Formats: sequence, C-alpha cells, structure tokens
Amino acid sequence: MRKNISIDLAYASVNHIGEELCGDNVEVVNNDDSRILILTDGMGSGVRANILATLTSRIIATMMRHKMSVDEVVSTIAKTLPISSVNGAAYSTFSMIQAFEDGRVFIVEYDNPECILIRNGKVEKLPFQYRNIEGKEIRECEFRSEIGDSFAIMSDGCLYCGTGDIMNYSWDWKALSKCAAKAAGRSRNAQQMADYMNNACKELYGNKPTDDTTVAVLRIQKEHILSILTGPPADKADDYRMVEAFMKTEGIKIVSGGSTSQMVARVLNKKLVHVEGEMDPEIPPMSKIEGVDLVTEGVLTIRKAIELLEGYIDNDVSDEFFMELSRDNGATRLACYLMEDCSTVKLFVGRAVNDDYDEKTLPFDISARRHLTQNLIDVLERMNKKAEIYYY
Repeated sequence: MRKNISIDLAYASVNHIGEELCGDNVEVVNNDDSRILILTDGMGSGVRANILATLTSRIIATMMRHKMSVDEVVSTIAKTLPISSVNGAAYSTFSMIQAFEDGRVFIVEYDNPECILIRNGKVEKLPFQYRNIEGKEIRECEFRSEIGDSFAIMSDGCLYCGTGDIMNYSWDWKALSKCAAKAAGRSRNAQQMADYMNNACKELYGNKPTDDTTVAVLRIQKEHILSILTGPPADKADDYRMVEAFMKTEGIKIVSGGSTSQMVARVLNKKLVHVEGEMDPEIPPMSKIEGVDLVTEGVLTIRKAIELLEGYIDNDVSDEFFMELSRDNGATRLACYLMEDCSTVKLFVGRAVNDDYDEKTLPFDISARRHLTQNLIDVLERMNKKAEIYYY
C-alpha cells in the first residue's frame, strides 16, 4: 500500500437554462480501501432527468459500498432503467472511477463521454476494453496510477457546447481533453480543475447552456495535511501531550482560540505575539507563535471560515464572496488554507469548558466549540476532504 497519498475528488455542474434541477448527478463512495466517483446523466433535463440520474447513481453507490461486481451493477441498472422504446436511448448513462489506496484504478463507463487521463501534463490514452452486459456495451479498464494523475469524467453536455441551437463541433472530446490538460496544470486541487473545465463549457454556451453540464475530477496526489488545535484539554495535565501530538504532525499547523494559543505558547516556551495592523471590525486579530503557521481567535473566526467554505461549496462565488475572501483576517486565511492547501485535516479538540460560562458544569457536547467542530467536519466532508478528530 502506498503511503502519504491523497485521492482528491470534486465536481462542478451547471443546469440546463431555465431548469432548477440538474439532470446530472454525482455520488462519492468512501470504502475502507478505495474512493469511488460516480457521475450519471439522466435522459432529457429538469425534474425527470434529475430523478433518473439520482436513482442510477444511488443504485451504483449502494452496490459499490457492498463491493458488488460491475456485472451485478450494470445488470441491476439495465433491469431498473431500460432503453426507451421511443428513441432507443438509455434512460441514464454513467461513468465510475474507483481509486484504491494501493494505486490501482478501475474505470467503467456506459454511454458517457470517455474519461480523460492527464499524466505529466499530457493526455494519456486509457487501455479500455469493451464488453456487453445485459445488452449494454460498456467500456472498462484497470491499471496502476501514478502520483500526479488527474482523471476527468463528464456528462455529454460538455461536448459540442455552442450558443442557441448551434452545436460547436470544434469543441469535441479532443478539444475538451486539451482543456483538461490546461486545467490540471493551472489548478492545485480537484475542485479547481473541475471548475476550470466546467466554466470553459459554460462560456461556450454563452452562459445559457442548452444541456446539463457536469465535470467530475479525481486526482492522485501526495497527501497534504493541515492540523487545527482548538480548545485546551479537559485535564490540564494533558496540555503537553496534546500540544506534542499536534506539533508532531506534518504540514500546516493552525491554533484557534485565545486561551488555546496561550496554552500552546506556554507549552512550547514561545512568545505569543499579537499581529499589528488594520483591525477587522468583525473578526478578532491574529497572533503569532514560532513554529505555528496561523494563530487565530476561536468561535467567531471558525464560524466565519465555515460560512465562506459553504459559499465556496455551493458555488456562490459572487463578487461579494471574493471581496469577503480578500479581507486579510484569521477567517479568510483559515478558509483559504482549507480550500487550497490540504487533503487531510486533523482536528485536535480540547474538552475544557470555557471559563466565561456562568454554569461551570456545562457539558462539553453542548458547548459552542463542539458544535463548531461538527459543523467544520460536515463542511470538510462536503468538500470531499478527509477529516480526523482527536479529543483531549
């Protein structure tokens, strides 16, 4: 098994013009030995297509969680979603990539555009083989990945993107694969690559897409770890043990909380220095501790960072979002670190009750820190990042 490897997953979608629901759907399955990315494309658009795509992706995801074979998956879909008697088209098409932690990659596709592999900055031909299952021709391949490999799967709305009723035949699979290579080179993670490709398609539609358009990306990368320590431990005797474990982790280190930063500085025998500069009216100022990348206030800072991350996930990246992100404070720095610089987040969470509480027996599980920690984990999982939590 390869160590220190991250399997980064993300997708970006744009709906058919005038439709509230997307006719494509993406599911992510995290098994004990692999991560699976599934993209389905329902026939047509709107509610009907959304239902067909969602049903197909849920069937595949459920069966893959139970480690069933591709033959069983395709057979079940064939029986559940037959071919249309009107036009002979499939009710839903799909693509699936399964990346194992030992480096193996398995790809299977039915009637979607062919998966794109970018390796060392170039488009690499995939060793597909074709076979028939329940009357459906599928293509599949299995091989060993390399660190740096980027895979893109997409719905057919990503091809021939043109304005109005005009199909842009110059924007074929070959042109899209060149776009993928450029996107892989210009991006740092799967989300940025998916956004780049999807935005290129959207622009070719004149921002009025006549088909649902979805790009899902899987990247094999070195693991980038970010650790956050927030809250002193319940037992003061554990201060050293908690800080020692935190400081031993690789990667970016962030301390969040006033009393927390004082505790870390004391254990490390370092000075806690307050950062001077223009004060932000909403977010408390940052500090510095030698050996720590970012030191912030706790509750307000984390809450604002979560708000920014939720906007990023929901693709609510308006001018206001970027203006907010451009403000230099602890929340924006924390949000940027989590968006761009990590694949795994380790949370070191102290169970101590804040001295400011009037009720000294206030249990930890209803404290603000506990709720914020869970909210942060939820948003990280929605970003398809790995989260580990250690309580003290």
